[in-house]
Amino acid sequence: MPAAKANSKFMAPVTPNAILGEIVGAKPLPRTEIVKKIWVYIKKNKLQDSKNKRMINADEKLLKLFAGKKQVSMFDLATIISKNVSK
Repeated sequence: MPAAKANSKFMAPVTPNAILGEIVGAKPLPRTEIVKKIWVYIKKNKLQDSKNKRMINADEKLLKLFAGKKQVSMFDLATIISKNVSK
C-alpha cells in the first residue's frame, strides 16, 4: 500500500503577519505548525475556557488576533489563521 500523501495546501509554508507573528514567530510555517504553536500559547497562558473547553479566551495578544473578540471557538482558528497569513 503506498504511503499516504500529506495535504500539500496544509504543508506549504505561509508567512504570518505581524499580529500572528507575535505568537508564532515571523518565519514561514505550514498551517499545521501555526495551529500547534497557537495551542501551545493558549495552554501555557491558561486561555482555554474552564467551563467550555472549545472556547478560547483572549489575552492582550489574542485580542488583536481575534479582531477584538474576547472569546472565540476553537473551530474559528482556521479562519483566523487564513486572515493573518500570506502565501
